[in-house]
Amino acid sequence: MKGPFWIALQFLSSLPVRLPGMPSPRETGRSLLYYPLVGLVLGVVLYGANAVLSGAPLMLHAALLLTVWVLFSGGLHLDGLADSADAWLGGFGDRERTLTIMKDPRSGPIAVVVLVLVLLLKFCALLAVIEQQQFAALLIVPLIGRSALLVVFLTTPYVREGGLGQALADHLPRTAGWWVLGFSALGCVLLAGMSGVWSLVLAVIGFAWLRRIMMRRLGGTTGDTAGALLELLEVGVLVGLALIG
Repeated sequence: MKGPFWIALQFLSSLPVRLPGMPSPRETGRSLLYYPLVGLVLGVVLYGANAVLSGAPLMLHAALLLTVWVLFSGGLHLDGLADSADAWLGGFGDRERTLTIMKDPRSGPIAVVVLVLVLLLKFCALLAVIEQQQFAALLIVPLIGRSALLVVFLTTPYVREGGLGQALADHLPRTAGWWVLGFSALGCVLLAGMSGVWSLVLAVIGFAWLRRIMMRRLGGTTGDTAGALLELLEVGVLVGLALIG
């Protein structure tokens, strides 16, 4: 299997996708266009798992759905969230110190606390969404989260030289990217109606706030902060839908 979609699916999921070789920088950049589609694939997986778990005890139902959610991405974005949490506290407002701490693979106490809080909020929000039968949320929240990665690279400078993130930033087809985002937003509304509209509003507000924080500290984004943004947006939109519903 080869092509931008399979590159995106291999990178963003733990599914057994095998590529015939290292993708070119151009293919890597184009793979960003398929990030929202990978989000929709995750949404379909969650929607199907939710149907299979119908009738299970409610708390177990939510816990198993959250497990599927985390396993799908292999904890990739949670790792970015943990690194960013450590760096933001330990960086003391200094850009270079923050970037250096993000490279450290070890997780400190603040990273553990943030991960526990985010997963706890996600679990409770899932519990409420299942109880309210807002099952469309399972489709649109992963779609919004991975669409946000595309928005990050369309609107925010990448601050680390070299690596995968630099290839994504340099070779992303920008016009096509905005078209993909437009169709993704339309898909959210078609799938969830007014809940989709509210989700997009919450996502735009959350994205603008988190991007501002990144720009003030780093002057741009890294792979870790992009992953953190995805996790925080997902939990924010899911909690918002649970409160609205």
